[in-house]
Amino acid sequence: MADTPFLRIEGITKRFGTFEAVRDVSLTIGKGEIFALLGGSGCGKTTLLRMLAGFETPTAGRIYLDGQDMTGVPPWERPVHMMFQSYALFPHMTVEKNVAYGLKFEDMTRAQRADRVREMLELVQLTPFAARKPHQISGGQRQRVALARALARQPKLLLLDEPLAALDKKLREHTQFELMSIQERTGVTFIVVTHDQEEAMTLADRIAVMDKGQVRQVGAPSDVYEHPSSRFVANFLGSISQYPAKVAEVTGGTARIEVAAFGATVTAQAIPGLVAGEELTLAIRPEKLTIHRAAPEAENVLQGEVKDLAYFGKDSLYRVTLPSGQLLSVHAVNARRGGEAQPDWYDRVWITFDPASAILLRD
Repeated sequence: MADTPFLRIEGITKRFGTFEAVRDVSLTIGKGEIFALLGGSGCGKTTLLRMLAGFETPTAGRIYLDGQDMTGVPPWERPVHMMFQSYALFPHMTVEKNVAYGLKFEDMTRAQRADRVREMLELVQLTPFAARKPHQISGGQRQRVALARALARQPKLLLLDEPLAALDKKLREHTQFELMSIQERTGVTFIVVTHDQEEAMTLADRIAVMDKGQVRQVGAPSDVYEHPSSRFVANFLGSISQYPAKVAEVTGGTARIEVAAFGATVTAQAIPGLVAGEELTLAIRPEKLTIHRAAPEAENVLQGEVKDLAYFGKDSLYRVTLPSGQLLSVHAVNARRGGEAQPDWYDRVWITFDPASAILLRD
């Protein structure tokens, strides 16, 4: 990814009457990057995408693409293509003609168009299906036809609005890796809008988490997941438990945290500016907890009783009741077949976690 931003969004705001759909959003995106706008319904992600495509005009702010101001440029004059959730394929046309359709308006000879279509069909591995119509191919193949049609015009920026939403879970997982492979081979910058956190974390180099028209956090998937900047982001990405807490002591990079729900004081890594007496939130993800059938030697140890147990094959989810009455969710991977007996319903157990796994949140 180049040091100079390929796409620069500066203070973009969009109002519909008195409703502010997007509020003062600023982002920089590198050339060849897969960037995801992630958020729930109504968070502003699709409105932002439509402004990048030129289908909506910003109320305020500027959009720069490859050094050029695109804010007032109409959609047909932008080197940008938007791939819609519905794919919008022409049902009466073959796969080949669907891919070729956008090239009708390009300054190309017939032979050049034919070569470009052939190249795109090879790219998305649909050459054997060129003569079929959309209803004669699978959902995943229709998605690739739409992608080939979008890439045929060689856009500088490709916008994908919920590109995998119409696919079933297994096909969606497979197609994610196909999309990544195609993007890597073409080098086109992708911006993906999705509400699916797993999809965003699989596809994207970086993620912008949106809420109520604002960007709450931007970062690599691992950074946003492991180091959320707020309770909202922590809760939106994956499963997590959050508890009111108070700082008892700070020593260097370590803090002692009183958690009433645990009925105990635990150790966590300190965050900048932390002081004794400060009230905040301690959050921890179920997979960061380890469940034991015997009391372990560890820094953070909680005792409880297994109330619920769900076995999923590759992993298990335990809900453990602490002496305070608080329920604690523990996610355990079933790494070995057989072997040591695992905790069962109503067993007395001990829960441990590493201080680095505890997330301290002010917001």
